[in-house]
Amino acid sequence: MAFGSHVPTVGVNDLASGDFLLDVREDEEWQAGHAAGALHIPMSEFVARYGELTEAAPQDGKVNVICRVGGRSAQVAMYLVQQGIDAVNVDGGMQSWEAAGRPVVDDKGQPGVVV
Repeated sequence: MAFGSHVPTVGVNDLASGDFLLDVREDEEWQAGHAAGALHIPMSEFVARYGELTEAAPQDGKVNVICRVGGRSAQVAMYLVQQGIDAVNVDGGMQSWEAAGRPVVDDKGQPGVVV
């Protein structure tokens, strides 16, 4: 799925284990399976909860934005770039994350699945 060359992207395999990850999927998607350590702010609540991101994100670091396949995260990444934040869309989203063998946990910390 292509979102145009104007959306900065990063591949799942280019992310290091300590990189900051923002998951913008909805609650039921998050509960089924997500990357451990990711910050969860659903896209539908993002503007109202923007302060949570600015408090949690590294001051001089990159915000890697992820969703299921990359559509919602591309929109949020572009919004963040427009706000002056160094943000990129994770290409292929959580589906690529899971396919690459990266760990996925549910809301109880047990092995999860991407829905």
